Amino acid sequence: MWRRWSVICCCRGHTYIEAVYNQQGQPQELYPLRPDRIRIVPGSGGVPAAFEYAVGGHKKQMPVDPLTGQSSILHLKLFNPLHDWYGMSPLEAASGAIDQHNAVAGHNLALMQNGGRPSGAFMIRPGPNSYPLTEEQRQTLRQDLKASYEGARNAGRVIMLEGDFEWKEMGLSPKDLDFIEGKNLSAREIAQAFGVPPMLAGVPGDATFANYREARFHLWEDTILPLLEFLVAEFNLWLTPYFGENLRLGYDTDAIPALAPRREAAWSKIVNADFLTINEKRQAVGYGPLDSGNVLFAERKE
Repeated sequence: MWRRWSVICCCRGHTYIEAVYNQQGQPQELYPLRPDRIRIVPGSGGVPAAFEYAVGGHKKQMPVDPLTGQSSILHLKLFNPLHDWYGMSPLEAASGAIDQHNAVAGHNLALMQNGGRPSGAFMIRPGPNSYPLTEEQRQTLRQDLKASYEGARNAGRVIMLEGDFEWKEMGLSPKDLDFIEGKNLSAREIAQAFGVPPMLAGVPGDATFANYREARFHLWEDTILPLLEFLVAEFNLWLTPYFGENLRLGYDTDAIPALAPRREAAWSKIVNADFLTINEKRQAVGYGPLDSGNVLFAERKE
């Protein structure tokens, strides 16, 4: 469910989690709902009045408590400066870069399909005793050239011209326009909109082993962990009170290999802290106390 939530939230900017309760009034099952099927019924004081779910011509409203904001629907949304109720997707922020990336890819594909040659002009110079080509002759000549010289299969073929014909290129070469660099630049902007280091998305750059390791670390530190903190905080407010007090959802950062350098640095600081007792150090790293651990240094047995 967490993976589906992250995909929907990044694509739509917001998503909804529905809780199904048992006979004791506790949430028994959780279901991610499609955001395009839900409409927020505005309420007063910044709290929605209800969530309306519509599918197959049927509509159902899930009310929201106007005082506590409690509901069977948990609304998760990203920051949106342009709307009070719905979040903004990173796709909207990166829409310009995405359009540019698709346009460059389409241009490169069309260029390859046309034999790697830019468009040009086929100039015909009629002689003193001849007449200009008719429209039918132009269409026939255009179709013959297209069938014989355009496309990947005809790439590199020599054009055979008869009479006073001249081919003149009218476009810039791909090197002059630098489409490859433009494509990489737009891909970099798309990756940055999602908080992903560009080299992890396959964008050429400083792709050394050390930089790749740092990129993985910053992906977790700057993007994934803040999203996870947001998700855990929302579920702690909405879900855990149903099961009792003093409960909290959490996650284990020690199980994430990319965060090993941070964990090793923290452990090294704790080990070298001479002002902490052994039990204080064990508590800082998540271990229980020892009966003889309320001392600064452990006594060595001879």
